Amino acid sequence: MLKNDRWINAQAAAGMIEPFQAALVRHLEPEDQRKPVLSYGCSSYGYDIRLSAEEFLTFRHVPGTVMNPKRFNPANLEPASLHEDGDGRYFILPAHTYGLGVALEKLRVPPNITVICLGKSTYARLGIIVNTTPAEASWEGHLTLEFSNSSGADCRIYAEEGICQLLFFEGDPCETTYQDREGKYQHQPERVTLAKV
Repeated sequence: MLKNDRWINAQAAAGMIEPFQAALVRHLEPEDQRKPVLSYGCSSYGYDIRLSAEEFLTFRHVPGTVMNPKRFNPANLEPASLHEDGDGRYFILPAHTYGLGVALEKLRVPPNITVICLGKSTYARLGIIVNTTPAEASWEGHLTLEFSNSSGADCRIYAEEGICQLLFFEGDPCETTYQDREGKYQHQPERVTLAKV
């Protein structure tokens, strides 16, 4: 069953999402509709998390290099600079490039819940694809987020604003949670976690 805003708010009060925003934020100054942001916070059946300003990495083209998930080479990544102007703080994801960021919010997934992370339509309309990422039962940490810029233009990716939506699905209790099996991506910090085998 897909969980609703009442459930999300109750679970957040028990520590499921930190920091937590109980309602959807669309403007930093809502009283006069000023300072628009890419929305974040609790929606009807999901939660829009924010991209952390701590780190954003892009893959650079290294001629002759073949990526190997069993022997991931961090030298293929380079840090993106954090920029700021009147529209906010942002990273640049170059055209036809892949990038890695991290969620600002820390999650503590209940043992009977699996979370699916999906991209926001505002970014999708620019050609930015957010990889569908799961967080299994009893997973805890800051999600590492993966982005593909499929467009022919560089794109801003705003930090500390909404980047993707979490959907919470309840299932029958499982025999072994992610925490029980000591999953390799458990307890991710607010930094990009690279591929592990």
